[in-house]
Amino acid sequence: METLLDRFRKYLLVERNFSQYTVRNYLQDLAKFFSFLLLRKVSSLQEVDKALLRDYLQWLDDLGIVRASIVRNLSALRSFYRYLVQLDALSYNPLVSFSRPKLQKRLPSFMNQGEMKKLLDMPDAASPVGMRDRALLELLYAAGIRISELAGLDMDRVNLEAREARVWGKGSKERIAIMGIPAAKSLENYIANGRPALLKGRNSRALFLNKNGGRLSVRYIQQLVTRKAAKAGIAKRVHPHLFRHTFATHLLDGGADLRAVQELLGHASLSSTQIYTHVSQSHARRVYLAAHPRASGENKEDSAGANDKGERA
Repeated sequence: METLLDRFRKYLLVERNFSQYTVRNYLQDLAKFFSFLLLRKVSSLQEVDKALLRDYLQWLDDLGIVRASIVRNLSALRSFYRYLVQLDALSYNPLVSFSRPKLQKRLPSFMNQGEMKKLLDMPDAASPVGMRDRALLELLYAAGIRISELAGLDMDRVNLEAREARVWGKGSKERIAIMGIPAAKSLENYIANGRPALLKGRNSRALFLNKNGGRLSVRYIQQLVTRKAAKAGIAKRVHPHLFRHTFATHLLDGGADLRAVQELLGHASLSSTQIYTHVSQSHARRVYLAAHPRASGENKEDSAGANDKGERA
């Protein structure tokens, strides 16, 4: 089994072009499945049938695993069994025609402009680390890139004059990420003054460096964002992907075309981008209910007039 899993890992990375993070999640999901089989005293993958798979999904639900993770578990199993059949290690795939559970649609959270400004202002731009952190946060918000895309950025993939960065997205697809003037200025300051101090005479292609001159890890960036948000006093749960949600929502609130936002996010399907229109519409509804004179059934002009009469009386 260990040999099969190692070959499956290489298959996902090389032939399917999955990211390292997706592969890691798939292997962790398979580990959960094997734990379940041990509990059920199932000794062979050939013993798995649709009834057992339904029990497995119910077991995950009983553990409190969220629906999105359950669906990903099922995707990992589909890929694994498909691979085993291709290898002739199994003759039957129990996941053929097995329907996945319906996802509960949840609107993505996002930060408002005030919260975002407080967060971007947190780093101390007088120190090399502060310059790096400010540039990193500015770029996350300005370009709406994924954390893996940010961590993987090299110096030669950033064009400050054009205010662009070439990033590798999902499925090893390259796209151009655009940034605004504040992000470009922060990056220029970091590259000129902060990065050389962190580099300490070493050589590195990485754009964002740690104190030892090495590339910043995804885990470190996650912790950095969480720490800065806590210091900024932002009550909601802040993580790097929240910058991406905020980027898309603020663009749509500002009147951006949906297909342009799809292109900027690097979404393969427009349906992946459309969820942000619901967020934008819910924001528009709150604004309407708070601002329109007759939104609540009470004529605000009549109320104001009554107050005026009361004051004149």
